[in-house]
Amino acid sequence: MSSTRHPESAAPRAPHHARFVKAALAVGACLVCHGALAGPPFVTDDPEPVERGHFEIDAAASGTVRAGSHSGTLPGLEINYGLVENLQINATAGVAFMHETGDRTHYGFGDTELGAKYRFITEDEAGWRPQVAFAPRVTLPSGNDHRGLGDGHAHVLLPLWAQKTIGDWTTFGGGGYVVNRHAGQKGYWTGGWAVLRKFGERLQLGGEVFYTGAATKDDPSAIGFNLGGAYGLTEHDRILFSVGRGLTHVSDTNRFSYYVGYQLDL
Repeated sequence: MSSTRHPESAAPRAPHHARFVKAALAVGACLVCHGALAGPPFVTDDPEPVERGHFEIDAAASGTVRAGSHSGTLPGLEINYGLVENLQINATAGVAFMHETGDRTHYGFGDTELGAKYRFITEDEAGWRPQVAFAPRVTLPSGNDHRGLGDGHAHVLLPLWAQKTIGDWTTFGGGGYVVNRHAGQKGYWTGGWAVLRKFGERLQLGGEVFYTGAATKDDPSAIGFNLGGAYGLTEHDRILFSVGRGLTHVSDTNRFSYYVGYQLDL
């Protein structure tokens, strides 16, 4: 989810704090297919956990282009496991890259994310009640923030997600608060909403609008969108894809973003 842009001549290297704030925005702009696509390839997540005793594995390339920089993950890996009924645990890791105009591309291990998803309300398929889940995640600073490959500190996302399917249509979304206690930064809200439609047995297409708050008082919040979907290769694996861009503060947050991945159910 490669991209092109016009080079910025003689662009200065961004200050250290600005680089890891940009890295954090990249993660928010780049962050399942059990009957309806949700989660990857979108930023907006869904409340549906993996079935008990099963794995869901996503391998992907993703990135975001801003004024003077191109950053992302190549490759990235997310593993979800159904621990018990209505509860999954998950881990996300990968190799990050950061290229700033006038500097060489930095490439190395990125931040690691650990989480869980507990569905405490199940969907009423015959009525209007949606399914709802609490899905906390913690980001660990395993990436080198001096090279723009991570945030440089831990933070925790505390979101609620809801989903409802009616016929071939599925809508899901929600959001939550990011607990961010790093010096000079602050907590912020994030969220999004998506709508998808099935076309036959293999193809699902849709889009989302999402919001990511600012981690410092001097940096902008971001509103953006993605369009994408999934194409099923077999009953147990599929190709995921999306492209998008920002709607506010576009040059600083998201001129163009992309995600291309492969998802496998075990």
